[in-house]
Amino acid sequence: MAVTQEQEQTLGHKDLAHKTLLQSDALYQYILDTSVHPREHESLKELRQMTKNHPWNLLAIPPDEGQFLSMLVKLMNAKNTMEIGVYTGYSLLSTALALPTDGKILALDVKREYYDMGLPFIEKAGVAHKIDFREGPALPFLDELLKDESKKGSLDFVFVDADKDNYLNYHKRVIELVKIGGLIGYDNTLWHGSVAAPPDAPMDDFVKTHRAHMIELNKYLAQDSRIEICQLPVGDGLTLCRRMI
Repeated sequence: MAVTQEQEQTLGHKDLAHKTLLQSDALYQYILDTSVHPREHESLKELRQMTKNHPWNLLAIPPDEGQFLSMLVKLMNAKNTMEIGVYTGYSLLSTALALPTDGKILALDVKREYYDMGLPFIEKAGVAHKIDFREGPALPFLDELLKDESKKGSLDFVFVDADKDNYLNYHKRVIELVKIGGLIGYDNTLWHGSVAAPPDAPMDDFVKTHRAHMIELNKYLAQDSRIEICQLPVGDGLTLCRRMI
């Protein structure tokens, strides 16, 4: 089902109750209206429409971040990728659409239920064949992959948007799976702006719960000599790590 112009007006970022650090709502809406929504694939629009009505819609990346990920994948000529944390699949579909026909995404999530909600939109877009979805905790799966020497250095791009308390554990594993020159993207690294707030600042419990984890990750990445990093105020903060050695 196509998204009408009237429906599109209901898809603004305020309805998703997230995900921009811009101080001006009007400026962010301008970005969406001018550069993002007009070029958004129809299946992505429909998936976004469906997801915004889900009670956990905060787990989805915003469309401008999806557009950015798509551009990165194309610029890198990425072919073999991984996503840790899928939810309904907006970032997954953004990546799949950007990959070549024979590109692959190994998609990991603890709950297939949400992926299955987004699967009809992925199938409609004609990219389901690119996705290998695995249900279950990611850490044991990554440990198994690392036992196979042929898997080390095999990935062009990894996107992580999962349980925040394990981001550092994910990094210590995926850094070996991504190739030299490959890229890892960590979502939510500015964590609602809380990483720059004093510890006693008023904040929601779910923000406070993972604030320390994000601060720990950011410090670790900043000192990791194996990577180059770039932290961007896209969405809720996106840190890109290019493996050098």
